[in-house]
Amino acid sequence: MSVWLPTSPCTPEACAGHEGRTASVPLAVLRLCAAVFLILAGILGAPPVRLLPARPRHAVVRAWSAALVRAFGIRITVHGSPGQGGGRLIVANHISWLDIPLVAAVMPCRMLAKSDIRAWPVLGRLAGQSGTLFIERERIRALPATVETMTRALLAGDRVTVFPEGSTWCGRAQGPFRRAAFQSALDARVPVQPIRLAYLRCDGDTAGEPAFVGDDPLTASLWRIARARGVRAEVTLLPRIPPGRYADRRDLAAAAQTAITSAASLPGIPTQRSAPSATDKDSAKRPAASVHHWTNSSPADASSLRTPS
Repeated sequence: MSVWLPTSPCTPEACAGHEGRTASVPLAVLRLCAAVFLILAGILGAPPVRLLPARPRHAVVRAWSAALVRAFGIRITVHGSPGQGGGRLIVANHISWLDIPLVAAVMPCRMLAKSDIRAWPVLGRLAGQSGTLFIERERIRALPATVETMTRALLAGDRVTVFPEGSTWCGRAQGPFRRAAFQSALDARVPVQPIRLAYLRCDGDTAGEPAFVGDDPLTASLWRIARARGVRAEVTLLPRIPPGRYADRRDLAAAAQTAITSAASLPGIPTQRSAPSATDKDSAKRPAASVHHWTNSSPADASSLRTPS
């Protein structure tokens, strides 16, 4: 296994537990059935939808993606405006597999995802039919070809979304941005659109249920999200970084990450309450020290592969 793969210290036990009341089992089952129905409808409808002109196609994708997120009982709050169209590189912090339909509900785009998703039941087929760009994370030699593919998509006017952390974090902390994907924006001379994602409870604290971290099985994540109550997904569209402002991908990645990490303090955006450390909860098993006391600099292990990007 490649030692350069990004990792996250977050684990399901420490970061993704239920908080407060949960939905009833019948309601959770109903939510899952609604989600499955929407996914199957998406698979069947993807071929004809791709034939539509851009504006109606994007409208259909936005409506379907928003319906999928809401099928799990999650409300969506959006701050900011997507602005005019055209190719752009969208970058966001990474918390859950829900990030994919959440971003698409606001800005339909092509996603960059790890090649493992192709093997996911049902979802893998849907990802392939929706124009997802896949990256083989364990083959560093394949990275230049992936960047070139992204550049061509951006030059064609597509919006491409990447999660530069390369691994999911629970939302209470964030990993450093990998720089490679930003080269495609430099080569295509398109703007970079930073987006901040957050899943919050009614009291404004971070909701752990949506986090898809560590060795969390997809089935366990689906059930945990279906049982959650009072979760709100918050999407903050930040000012775009115009082409030419940064000549180096290192500086461009740093600027995008700074914009996302400081987004909560912008005027007009609710400030998220400071979430307690993973060790402060008595209702679940926790490590002896907070899992967020270090960053993802260690070699990748099995837990780092359970991520959508």
